[in-house]
Amino acid sequence: MRETERVPESRSTPIPPLPEDMTLEGLSRDSYDAVDQRDIFSKLEGFTLAERAREMGIYPFFQALDNNDGTVAQIYGQRVLMFGSNNYLGLTRHPHVVESARAAILKYGSSMTGSRLLNGTTKIHEELEDRMARFLHTEAALVFTTGYQANLGIITALVDKRSVAVVDKQDHASIYDGCQLSDGDMVRFRHNDPEHLDTVLGRLDKAALVIIDGVYSMGGDIAPLPQILDACERHHARILVDDAHGLGVLGEGGRGTASHFGVEKRVDLIMGTFSKSFASIGGFVAGPKRALDWIQHFARSMLFSASLPPASTAAALAALDILEGDPEMPLRLKRLGDMWRDGLKGMGYDTGDSFGTPIVPVNVGDEYRTVMFWKQLLAEGVYTNPAIYPAVNIKEAILRTSCMATHTEEQIGQALQKFQLVGRRLGVIS
Repeated sequence: MRETERVPESRSTPIPPLPEDMTLEGLSRDSYDAVDQRDIFSKLEGFTLAERAREMGIYPFFQALDNNDGTVAQIYGQRVLMFGSNNYLGLTRHPHVVESARAAILKYGSSMTGSRLLNGTTKIHEELEDRMARFLHTEAALVFTTGYQANLGIITALVDKRSVAVVDKQDHASIYDGCQLSDGDMVRFRHNDPEHLDTVLGRLDKAALVIIDGVYSMGGDIAPLPQILDACERHHARILVDDAHGLGVLGEGGRGTASHFGVEKRVDLIMGTFSKSFASIGGFVAGPKRALDWIQHFARSMLFSASLPPASTAAALAALDILEGDPEMPLRLKRLGDMWRDGLKGMGYDTGDSFGTPIVPVNVGDEYRTVMFWKQLLAEGVYTNPAIYPAVNIKEAILRTSCMATHTEEQIGQALQKFQLVGRRLGVIS
């Protein structure tokens, strides 16, 4: 961390004011009232916020990369250090992953052009399911086309009018959408609060499915899984753990949050994705065979969607090969994540409750200042992700950062220097 101490002092630079009519309300879909209630397009005329932000050069979303080599990417012809990716193990460019995807295209073609129910299942889909079940020490696993569709399918298949989904307030959007599409009720409990969960469960008179994230994607904090399981077991509730950001990161050999706490046998269902540590795309659920057989036949997001492409399936299998062959990778990732977090905290940044994961939020607060922070960091060669309302609460905007197992200590030091430089320039730190 000595590298950061040599960054020259930089006086705080005032941020140009936003036009008064560019307000946070413009970020909410509910603020656009249709003038002509008979024309669903009539509300579109008022939505100009994104267009104006693009014109001002402060629109931070849907930025097209020229290429991405893992820890280094290129955007607008400029090479940048990538600290805004979910490629936690850095395997997207690994030769075994790339070659496996190429070989699968040659054997199976680019797509199965059908759902898993009909012509979309191959031997490598079944192999991936068997391998994930063995990896997670469960009876079975079931592969979906995306992680989003996995949550939609699991929840809508299980939660009916005689049951209720009980969700953490900071659960992923796909969980909330699955609950809205289900025939059952939904109730929420305070984030990472087992005591409040216990109270909520005690009020219910229906069968309950508790749904949590193992690692929360914005805050980088870990769910208190043992205490949550205690509450579930007291009230005979089942649990689904969305471990999209925990697999490859936590636990023995990257087996996730349940492994991290040593409670694998107490967890009913584990949902995961291949689009993060497993260098591909797709989702899955692992658990008892009987439960997965039910989900397989009642999850509409599986039955009526084309299957995971063979190249993506093979890439996920190859990433699993690498992780199983090098189970120390998550430990390297943790060491680098701790170095990144400690470096930011040492400068005075607020990193919230992030601990033990590669996800490190930088809490800025003001939405406009957060966007300008992102913009100036990008100009200095560091890629991050701004998260503003409605992704987070008003005046709780963050820069979401994350590191990879393939980052070097030198790259972390370089990025920390830029954070210190820009943070002082904008008055985020002193």
